[in-house]
Amino acid sequence: MPKNKGKGGKNRKRGKNEADDEKRELVFKEDGQEYAQVQRMLGNGRCEATCIDGTKRLCHIRGKMHKKVWIAAGDIVLVGLRDYQDDKADVILKYMPDEARLLKAYGELPENTRLNEGIAGGIDEEEEGAGDDYIEFEDEDIDKI
Repeated sequence: MPKNKGKGGKNRKRGKNEADDEKRELVFKEDGQEYAQVQRMLGNGRCEATCIDGTKRLCHIRGKMHKKVWIAAGDIVLVGLRDYQDDKADVILKYMPDEARLLKAYGELPENTRLNEGIAGGIDEEEEGAGDDYIEFEDEDIDKI
């Protein structure tokens, strides 16, 4: 058997944390680009997204992002429009939830756009109704049981 001369296999590649968790500069749209919200993932590096201009487009996730940046339904993305195909686009960038909130605050996204807050949005909703889940018993009730 040949000797392995590389630095490792797919598990080493999986362990690398190349995600840009640190703050990055907010990227605004330019000519030939549009903001979109992912409606559903189709597989094979493709998704269906509704652009801010109201058009539903089939979007292709570019190779640099494929298997590195995970995109889910409800995410806000920046897509590059195609000159020759109006019903297709290419995903250029995925906005983090805080970046999407900033875009909405700057007026880049319409007010009726529902942002997918993810885990952070769900926690706030649970805190409001947290009192409904618990039943408080008095000492007398516990003695009867």
